Parts: sequence; structure tokens; C-alpha cells
Amino acid sequence: MKTSTLESASLSNLLADLSGNEQQFLSGKRDRGADLESAVRIFLEFLRGFEFFGDIDGPCVTVFGSARFPAGHAYYEMARQLGGDLARAGYAVMTGGGPGIMEAANRGAKEAGGLSLGCNIILPMEQHANPYLDRFIEIDHFFVRKVMLVKYSSAFVVMPGGFGTLDEAFEVLTLIQCHKLQGFPIVAMGSEFWEHMRRFVRGALINEKTISSEDLDLLHVTDSTEDAVRYIRAEAARMATSPAGID
Repeated sequence: MKTSTLESASLSNLLADLSGNEQQFLSGKRDRGADLESAVRIFLEFLRGFEFFGDIDGPCVTVFGSARFPAGHAYYEMARQLGGDLARAGYAVMTGGGPGIMEAANRGAKEAGGLSLGCNIILPMEQHANPYLDRFIEIDHFFVRKVMLVKYSSAFVVMPGGFGTLDEAFEVLTLIQCHKLQGFPIVAMGSEFWEHMRRFVRGALINEKTISSEDLDLLHVTDSTEDAVRYIRAEAARMATSPAGID
């Protein structure tokens, strides 16, 4: 029990140290010197990410999803199959680099001989990069990590997950809705899981006219990995024939 307590304390200290930079930055008003120091650190982290991902050849698909689904779970196995199908279709597979859905998608890609990438961040549920990554980078700031996961992909697949997954899904949808991303397909896998959100969107957002009914069509929902890959490839082909990539 004593050893376990010491290990737990050491892990808590490690997580606190690794997340300290972002905590300090988001803690509120500080003196200009402290904010300047944070700005430089963030800028350098962006540069490190650009250098890391800048030489990746070919198209890449980012897969979002929960860190909490273990191997053997239906969603884990769906993500594993998806990673393999994407790799066989010629796509690199990028995830947040952690366990659960992320591990499964990376695992499937690696097993199929594709490129498996991770953009990791140290969290209580994501303590280490998963073992199925060909290349990975660790990022200190959540928002820098999200930029990397979006910037270097041409399509997105959102699997079932928690707050973090929903945050990533809605951020991508917002970027597409606001035309910051043009023609980037986003697929939601696990139709039963996502139907709860779709009912909320229809019953609240669309009914109150806070979004247009067409905005719900931005999300392609399926349970089939083959359909997900087919949709991504079709959208890529469509965009390739659209002037300047804009409808």
C-alpha cells in the first residue's frame, strides 16, 4: 500500500508539472512579462509541431474518440477496423496518441502497413503514447494539439467519446460551418451513440434557429468503416474537381 501511495503521488506531481504551463497561461490576468514568456513558449511549440508534421507525404485522416474504451469493446474494434481500412486506402492515420479509440485506430493502421501518427498530451487517462505509433509528438497545450490534429488532416472521423471528443467534433464542425475549412469531410461512427446528439441538435438548435437545418448534414453518420472510407474518398474527389476547392 505504501508503494502504491508513493507511485500515485509521483504520478500526480508529474501530471501537475506537465500541465503547469497551460494552467498558468489560463489562470487569468498576469503581468506582461509572464504573458510574453507564455507567448514565446506557445510559438515555439507551434514551430515544433510544424517541423514534425511538415514532411508527411500523402493525405491524412484524424480519428477522434475516447481514451476509455479497452481492446475488445465494440467501439475499439470498430476504430481498429477503420484504421486498417484507411491505411489500405492510402491514408495516414493521426490520433491524439493515447489509449482507447486512439490506440485502436493507430493499431489498425499499423497492422495494415500504413503510417500511424500521434499528437499526444499527458493526462490522467492518457499517461503514455500508445505502442502503435510510427511517429508521435508530445504537446503541452491543448489548443496547440488541436491545431495540429486539424491542420495536417484532410478528413476527420469522430468516434464515441466524452467532453474532449465532443469539443473536437464541434470545433471541426464550427470551422467547416464558418468556411475556415473548405470541403473537409467529417464522419461520425457509432450511429446509436450520435443519435442522442442529433436529437438535441434537431430539437433545440434547429428549432430555435441557432443553426440551419443544412448544418446537420455536415456530419456523415455511419456504422460501416467501408462507408466511412468511401465517403471520405468521394468528398476528396469532389473537391479535386471543384474550382479552388470551393463549391
